[in-house]
Amino acid sequence: MKLRRLTAAAVAGSLAALSLAGCSLVTGEQQAPQGSEGSDSAAFPESWDETITLDVFDGLANYMGIQSGWFGKLVKDKFNMELNIIAPNVAGGGDTLYNTRVSAGELGDLIITDKGEKLDELVAGGLVLDASSYYDRMEHASRFDPAVQKLNEGKDGLFAFPTQVSSIKPTEPSEGLEPTFGPYVRWDHYAELGYPEVDTLEDLLPVLKDMQEAHPTADNGQPVYGLSLFKDWDGNFMNNAKQPATYYGFDEMGFVLAQADGSEFQSILDDDSAYVRSLRFFQQANEMGLVDPESTTQNYDTMFTKYQNGQVLFSFWPWLGQSAYNTPENTAEGKAFGMLNMKDQKIFSYGAEVYGGKQILAIGSKAEDPERVAAFIDWLYSPEGAYANGAQTGAAAGPQELNWEINADGEPELTEFGMEALLSGENAVPEEWGGGTYRDGVSALNVPVVLPADVDPNTGFPYNYTFWPSFQKTQQNAFTKDWSEHMGATSTMEFLKENDQLAVGAGAGYTQPADSSEIETLRNQVKAKIVEYSWKMSFASDEGEFDALLSELQETAEGLGYDKVYEFDLEKAKEQDAARKAVAAEFG
Repeated sequence: MKLRRLTAAAVAGSLAALSLAGCSLVTGEQQAPQGSEGSDSAAFPESWDETITLDVFDGLANYMGIQSGWFGKLVKDKFNMELNIIAPNVAGGGDTLYNTRVSAGELGDLIITDKGEKLDELVAGGLVLDASSYYDRMEHASRFDPAVQKLNEGKDGLFAFPTQVSSIKPTEPSEGLEPTFGPYVRWDHYAELGYPEVDTLEDLLPVLKDMQEAHPTADNGQPVYGLSLFKDWDGNFMNNAKQPATYYGFDEMGFVLAQADGSEFQSILDDDSAYVRSLRFFQQANEMGLVDPESTTQNYDTMFTKYQNGQVLFSFWPWLGQSAYNTPENTAEGKAFGMLNMKDQKIFSYGAEVYGGKQILAIGSKAEDPERVAAFIDWLYSPEGAYANGAQTGAAAGPQELNWEINADGEPELTEFGMEALLSGENAVPEEWGGGTYRDGVSALNVPVVLPADVDPNTGFPYNYTFWPSFQKTQQNAFTKDWSEHMGATSTMEFLKENDQLAVGAGAGYTQPADSSEIETLRNQVKAKIVEYSWKMSFASDEGEFDALLSELQETAEGLGYDKVYEFDLEKAKEQDAARKAVAAEFG
């Protein structure tokens, strides 16, 4: 449920650019999988007699248990199966659940995890199935055959399928109208202050403090904070502290922060790294009373509820603050999250992935019904699957007939139900579609298999409904008008492009090789200390304590082998940069 504010004319221009950007990357010649010519393989069954429960190990999921609601009903009707989501994020975060299940020899029937190290480990350990025998029947997945083949290079089989695949050029942003990252604030409170200038990250703090003092409590009577943090996604480091680094063109590679264009590589523990800068930002914010004191104990869901209630003023991502708070009722009153102009920002953007994103789909080697899992995976690449599964991002339109239909002009248009569902998520779903609220029924897989910005071959429009002219005509409200007037742009992405504030890391499909056993051992002991100390530093009482903790962390990490892991990660970051440059030259 992202910000929508393109005019119909602007959308037409965006669609034209999108069409050109995607030209020739997925062609008719590429649609047939290798070795499929002349195949007499039967199609997947049209129906399945026996009901099964599919265990889905999903490293991205924020929900644990049986998939409910409309997506669960859709999957049940098509495949006669239920999805049992196994989510390490919910089970305590980190790799504990992953390692436990790997040690037991069975991760799940369907596996969603990182390519590179984890995929290599699963292939070597015999935990994923070679799906070559099913691939001839996977007509939708084979539309992206170059990405499938690239992912499985050197593996002596077809063990995995890419996510976030796209036909858009890799040098173009993958996101749509909003970036993945950015400094988003409660725009209405920011406007009340007279739109104060924010030159750099640290200048956000006095602005957030003024907003907090003007609005100390939310409508539910609870205190308002500038920042609310959570630990669920911590891994090599404190995840929240990586986010402000993205505002300056950096993304992560283990213990390295790498610029999108390869112009700079940082050790996260350097005194002047963007990561340490973020930790200082948190410490200063906490000293000013801006950080939610429950940050050290709450999970993502608890934090999300606070955004819904208007208890938080700043969001690292548009898909957090906007999804939670930018309801039709709030935006009509001018109450919403919007990106402000932090003048020195150069926001990192993931280029569209010709070869797929960082996560993969795989069939577990002990899957009860591997054929049905393969059929389900193939469906996720179909237009129907792309609309339905991609709707969890707040970008794809969701199921046809429920959320949208083709209008008299032959263009996709949201239904009245779809408009409410995609903008608020709280409306009740008809029983024949699964019941419950719309939000409760979105796909718990939490990763688009086809990039929502990609074009549906059946309609000629993107799966992302925010690009549709029919949708844009409906989206003028008090918030969008004020934001556009002040920023001088019709969308966030337009503003970033026109002001040279976007740093696109070309979508190269780079696969990071697995850590050696030595590197893995060193990394695990080092990252635990980095996470521990990062939280301590964020809540340090003053700058002196912060500096002392930083020195202690640097010394401890060095003693545990940090430098060796950093050098390993640096080599991989440079390999990724070379791959980005190569794919940009090939497709740019």
